[in-house]
Amino acid sequence: MIDPIRIENDSLGKVHVPAKALYGAQTRRAVENFPVSGLKPWRAFIWGIAVIKRAAAEVNCELGLLDAEKAEAIQRAAQEIMGGKWDDQFVVDPFQAGAGTSHNMNANEVIANRATQLLGGKLGEYRVHPNDHVNMAQSTNDTIPTAIRLGCLWRLDELLAALANLSVALQGKAVEFDDIVKSGRTHLQDAVPIRLGQEFGAYAKAVERDAERIRRAAEGLRRLGIGGTAVGSGLNAAPEYHARMVRKLSELTGLALYESDNLFETMQSMADAADFSASLRTLALTLIRIANDLRLLASGPMTGLDEISLPPLQPGSSIMPGKVNPVMAEMLDMAMFHVIGCDTTVALAAQAGQLELNVMMPVIAHNLFEMMQVIIGAVNVFTERAVLGMTANREKAEGWLAKNPIIVTVLNPLIGYAQGAALVKEALKRDLTVREVAVEKARAGSLKHREQDRLVTVEEVESALNDLRRLTEGGIHA
Repeated sequence: MIDPIRIENDSLGKVHVPAKALYGAQTRRAVENFPVSGLKPWRAFIWGIAVIKRAAAEVNCELGLLDAEKAEAIQRAAQEIMGGKWDDQFVVDPFQAGAGTSHNMNANEVIANRATQLLGGKLGEYRVHPNDHVNMAQSTNDTIPTAIRLGCLWRLDELLAALANLSVALQGKAVEFDDIVKSGRTHLQDAVPIRLGQEFGAYAKAVERDAERIRRAAEGLRRLGIGGTAVGSGLNAAPEYHARMVRKLSELTGLALYESDNLFETMQSMADAADFSASLRTLALTLIRIANDLRLLASGPMTGLDEISLPPLQPGSSIMPGKVNPVMAEMLDMAMFHVIGCDTTVALAAQAGQLELNVMMPVIAHNLFEMMQVIIGAVNVFTERAVLGMTANREKAEGWLAKNPIIVTVLNPLIGYAQGAALVKEALKRDLTVREVAVEKARAGSLKHREQDRLVTVEEVESALNDLRRLTEGGIHA
């Protein structure tokens, strides 16, 4: 059975459009021209372009340039799109014609057809015209970069909330684990003691700092170039249109938005988007590091570190019975690898602009919104299903510390570096603890004070090694 169609016309001729589609001829051409990935625009991109169309209709009406009835119909149609009602009508592949003309026209046609319906007309009749009315005082070249900025800001609080929840969860574990003294490790080799809570407190602070970097980078996105139209000059837009649009968009979105002090620069450059993307990449690097640390700390359980246990969520092997893997940490790694790949795409696309326009904006938009989606989803799941249910294995952590020869460092003020190194070498050779070798030598009268002309006593050795927690608090212990 052949789906019913309607025939529309554009500047290139006749186009067959699905009869019930809200989109029109230019969107249909884009669908036919770019059957690339099967992907569709992210909700943030749809919302961003719709809120611009809603604001523009209102501003142009206030300026006396757009009929009030048409303006009202455009606003109602755009508001429906902002609410998610017509997402299925946004059908253009992210890999499309440069600059995003296809995405802009997809929005123009959907709004024009829906506004026509609201005015009692039929699809394709265009009582409200996609270009003349919906796109009034606009160009793809200023609407698409503005939609990118607005879409990122629209999800910013959601992203920051996910990171705040993760940081709080990690800090909660820092408090819970604070009395567990364990072996520190540098170069993946034994190092001086550290508290498990101190490790997790550092993770919490790292996530908090990355959230602040993202917040700072997002400030650049608040500067809008809407009203620059094609090249930044504002041709075909009223002189006051730019300022009015920024105020109207602030009002409609509840976002703090600012006028551009140079519309040409704001339209030429995608540096603000690249800066924001880079802040997400930095977060991804942090999360990979934390996930990998947790995988190490949970390794084993019999032949690894086994200092923490992650919640057992699913069987870990199709061949090895009883095996359970750190699946949430593995998921977080994969998700963040993907984010870094998206950032690389944004960086390459941002430098690919020429003269008055960057035509790579569709792929910048897709990757920025995908980065935010993946980070929000991955972080929320990781927090809920890994961090909150994590437990510490006190006996294993403290057991490793008892065997750690590098606790000899606390004896440095007594016996000096050279004697300490000799103790470590002998302890490893004889498979004894440093405590055992140091006490043995003190009893034998062969441990010399590093500066005073006397021997170190057994009591001094044991006093220095007895309270290992104090070694995690800094200072000199003699």
